[in-house]
Amino acid sequence: MRGLAKASLAAVLLINILVAGCALPPKKIASPLQEASTWRGRLAVRVETAQPQSFSAGFELTGNALAGEMTFFNPLGGTAAVFTWDTQTASMRVNGDVQHHPSLSALISRAIGIEIPVGALFAWLAGELAVADGWNPDLSQHANGRITAKRASPSPPVELRLVLDTE
Repeated sequence: MRGLAKASLAAVLLINILVAGCALPPKKIASPLQEASTWRGRLAVRVETAQPQSFSAGFELTGNALAGEMTFFNPLGGTAAVFTWDTQTASMRVNGDVQHHPSLSALISRAIGIEIPVGALFAWLAGELAVADGWNPDLSQHANGRITAKRASPSPPVELRLVLDTE
C-alpha cells in the first residue's frame, strides 16, 4: 500500500506541475510598432512635383512608431535636425529652435511636405511587408540593408530610399 501511495502522490505532483505550466500567460510577441530598435544609415526622399524636390541625409533612428528619436546628419556629420515623439506629441529641433506637432506623421508632413506611413515604415525597417495606402514597398534587398518604397497616389508621386548600415 505504501508504494501505491507514493506513486499516487508522484502522479498528483506531476499533474500539478503540468497544469501549472499550461496556466502561464502566453508570451507576448512585440510588433514593429511596439518593439524599440536602432537603425543607422542614409535616407533619400524624392517628390515628383513640377519642379522635383529631394531630401537626403544620414540618420540614426531609435525607438518605434509609438515613441522614439531620429537624428538627421548633414554631409559633414553634424546634426541637422532631431525628431522626438511619443503617443502624445512630436517635436523637431533645428539649430536650437523647437517646433511641436500633435504626432510624428504631422511632423514629417510639415517637415518634408508629404505623409510617410510611420507604422508601415517601422515594419519595413524590420523586414516585414506592411500595407500602406498608395505605397509599394520593395524589401527584396532588405538583407543587404536597402529598402525602397514608392507612392503613386495620391499625387505627387514619391520615392523613399533607405540604405541601412549593416555593420
